[in-house]
Amino acid sequence: MAALQTLFLFVLTALAEIVGCYLPYLWLRKGYSAWVLAPAAASLALFAWLLTLHPTASGRVYAAYGGVYIGMALMWLWAVDGVRPLVSDWIGVALCLAGMLVIMSGSRAG
Repeated sequence: MAALQTLFLFVLTALAEIVGCYLPYLWLRKGYSAWVLAPAAASLALFAWLLTLHPTASGRVYAAYGGVYIGMALMWLWAVDGVRPLVSDWIGVALCLAGMLVIMSGSRAG
């Protein structure tokens, strides 16, 4: 159950980070109003707060979180930008998630 909670927390954290970065992109590159910066800042603050909810050492959490972030970024690319990821993209995500599992399983040892 703890692993599912951690995964869910990683997914929420990734979404908060992606939204927090996507909104300024819309402002800078797509001509959206500067008002999108307020929810972007709130989303990035949420991202930082969510990272503090993990009970293990922060560096290890950040490293493991990276695998989930990469997968979420590809899903965002597909869902929001309409760009279908390539097979090589999904292989890369699988490798990152495998690395994340190695990092997280090692966290119990020390």
